[in-house]
Amino acid sequence: MREYDFEPIPGLPERLPPGEEVLWQGSPSWKAMARRAFHVRKVAIYFAILAVLAVAVDASDGLTLISLVKGLTWILFLALLTIGLLTLLAWSMARSSIYTITNRRVVMRIGAALPMMVNLPFKQVQAADLCVHDDGTGDISLRMDPSAKLSYLLFWPHVRPWQFSPPQPMLRTLPEPKVVAEILAKALNEFQSTAGQPSETVAMPAENPSSSPVRLET
Repeated sequence: MREYDFEPIPGLPERLPPGEEVLWQGSPSWKAMARRAFHVRKVAIYFAILAVLAVAVDASDGLTLISLVKGLTWILFLALLTIGLLTLLAWSMARSSIYTITNRRVVMRIGAALPMMVNLPFKQVQAADLCVHDDGTGDISLRMDPSAKLSYLLFWPHVRPWQFSPPQPMLRTLPEPKVVAEILAKALNEFQSTAGQPSETVAMPAENPSSSPVRLET
């Protein structure tokens, strides 16, 4: 039995202590993750261009129709195999992942083959950004205090792309990002008020879908 085959609460390794409650739980959209984390569309375009070039080169060499079809068959096979594997990986990653927001922290259960739990206490969250995409899904990246000592490779693909130092954990390809952003912003505001911490910037919903991160104030 793996470490997290049994969970008293789905997505959490143990029952919450007194005073802590779950505000929201959800998982990534596997279709959006396949497009943006595993780039299946770009891969498909690459193979399409490769097929066109192969036909053009073979036709200029005067090859027969049968030879052209054989060449395209191999390209099509490789394209379907690659895209299929990437899509399967995205589906597996999304299916095995659960994001949890409580009134004290964000918990990420991530990993397909080797599931793990990562606790991100609100006291270490300095700020957050919301990015809503054209398909309606969105990402919320968390800017953590340097004391968190996080690993980019440990979190991938649940991390802000190309942000290596310091890495920013990300609730990725959320089906309803604005709703989640509102819940997170309210929870962070209340935690900061209770703990007497200075107000920081946190994620809040943008009015219009955008591919650019939106930084909003508490």
